[in-house]
Amino acid sequence: MDTPKAKQVKSRERVQQHGEVFTNEREVNAMLDLVKHETERIDSRFLEPACGDGNFLAEILRRKLRVCRSFVEQGKNTQLEYEKNAVLAVSSIYGIELLTDNAITCRERLFKIFHDEYCALYGDNVKEECMDSIRYLLSKNIIIGNALTYHRVDNPDEWIIISEWSLLGGGMMNRRDYEFSYLVASSHGNDLFSDDPSKTYEPVHFLKLKPQSYGE
Repeated sequence: MDTPKAKQVKSRERVQQHGEVFTNEREVNAMLDLVKHETERIDSRFLEPACGDGNFLAEILRRKLRVCRSFVEQGKNTQLEYEKNAVLAVSSIYGIELLTDNAITCRERLFKIFHDEYCALYGDNVKEECMDSIRYLLSKNIIIGNALTYHRVDNPDEWIIISEWSLLGGGMMNRRDYEFSYLVASSHGNDLFSDDPSKTYEPVHFLKLKPQSYGE
């Protein structure tokens, strides 16, 4: 089960100071249904520049994981293939959030959605290294930052960096980093990213995504 649904308003002070009002579930689903085919593509990328505690991102992840599960139930995917698809699904979801507590809650909420689905499918056979890869992706993709100034909130001297993740052959995951300000200023058609990253990394297996793999 998912975490309890958040109220639309946490406090009057937060509304006054930050304009914080959460979108309710009905509106979230109605808006996502406008691009339903994209929400059901495992590798389709979504970026929410004011993600709150994850109402939109949580529903996107649920939809993607339902597709991953359907491949298993149809006998098309093994556990390893499910894990690869689930990692790809999480890697395609991005959020930027000004308030630290919201960003942390969002990471925890998305991880729980994956964890509960993964455990429901595989029980005692779940792999800690897969869960570690998911945790790492969420730590990188759900960013505590100001999407208007392009800077991180938890480290104001740093630019917001968005990592592009893509699967290569043999289960290897490619990572390329971009400054968010560059992505906003540039036009790449339907693609969020371009061929001009600020940093590239050696490919890492999708079950080995962790800070040590990238010298962090």
